[in-house]
Amino acid sequence: MDTKADKEEFISLLKATGREGMDYVLSDLEELGFFDAPASAGHHLNTAGGLVRHSLNTYHAAMAVYEGMKALEPSLENEVKPESIAIATLLHDVCKADIYKRTVKKRRDQLGNWVDSEGYKVSYRNFPMGHGEKSVIWLLCAGLALNDDEMLAIRWHMGAWGINMNSLEETRSYDTARKLYPLVSIVHSADTLAASLLERTSEELDDM
Repeated sequence: MDTKADKEEFISLLKATGREGMDYVLSDLEELGFFDAPASAGHHLNTAGGLVRHSLNTYHAAMAVYEGMKALEPSLENEVKPESIAIATLLHDVCKADIYKRTVKKRRDQLGNWVDSEGYKVSYRNFPMGHGEKSVIWLLCAGLALNDDEMLAIRWHMGAWGINMNSLEETRSYDTARKLYPLVSIVHSADTLAASLLERTSEELDDM
């Protein structure tokens, strides 16, 4: 994984949107440690720079979904803009930038012995706002101008996994968002494809 190239591509794609406030967001992401953060503590891309790589994988998967769906439903071009795909996918997980802390974990080596291994632990103490909603709020506070479909796509990028099933309001809100705005389904699908296909490892398959 080329973290320098990933960072350059990430910044270039976001600047190309021409969106007001993007320079403030990129500056804040740098200060927050986004570009050095992993995508998870113990699953996909749990290594320094993994969060940027996951964001790029989600973007490229979303563009593939978008182009494929346009062939089936040409009117999609009028409802979803490429710059919105870039913003919603590349920034959907900024909520993770400050939750991973380096630590030493115990794991078994090939001989079955317990050994020390560097890894990450998760802490939500900095801003315990949730997941998708934290990303939206953070971006707005950073000064980024977001459209409604972008905010909702980021908020609901986990799909049904991000719903409190005991809340009728959340269930209906998610269902309404994905019906109103195709971007919501595109980003959720791309996030799933990135994590489960583009980022799966042989070790994970062996452990099944």
